Amino acid sequence: MNGKLVGKMKSVLLLSALFLMFGTGCGTQSPGSGRGTMTKEERDAKKKAEKETRAAEDQAWHEAAVQAIRERSFVLEADRIEFKRGRFVYVTPSTNFVSLDKDRAVVQLAFNTGYAGPNGIGGITVDGLASGVEVNTDKKGNVTIKMMVQGSAISASVFIRMQAGSNQATATVTPNFNSNRISFSGTLYPTSESNVFKGRTLF
Repeated sequence: MNGKLVGKMKSVLLLSALFLMFGTGCGTQSPGSGRGTMTKEERDAKKKAEKETRAAEDQAWHEAAVQAIRERSFVLEADRIEFKRGRFVYVTPSTNFVSLDKDRAVVQLAFNTGYAGPNGIGGITVDGLASGVEVNTDKKGNVTIKMMVQGSAISASVFIRMQAGSNQATATVTPNFNSNRISFSGTLYPTSESNVFKGRTLF
């Protein structure tokens, strides 16, 4: 990850933590508030500080993800897989992902069914050459990525959408030879921050 970006993230998180600690008076009670209780004003201030801390953390991760997209080095770790007709399953992020590393893309599925599958971890792992990569940001700050992935076992269009202000994203993979699209929903990280396990690639 870019050194300046890492430094910025650390600064944002540190300032947010300090604000959370000291912005609410370090948990001290005001006169008349009662032992072990907080006034409505104190509770509201605490909630506001917590909300601002979460927003700052989300924004820092968003900026890190945007930089990773620009560098074409990112991984979308999915915790939910959705199929064409709305059926979905919850999955393990470390083994279900869509990634891009320069001009190579990987799509991996791994279901906890006890079946080893071609990749040895309950599903399939395919990779291919990524081309026609297009990155756009709309007026609201949502980021989209379009690309084609061509390999011996995959020929598909991939569309990724990452929400503004966070690194939550969804990747829709649509094979060119049929309409059995699959959507991966989860969190997009720079490759250096990701912790995925790639199964055996047979194709």
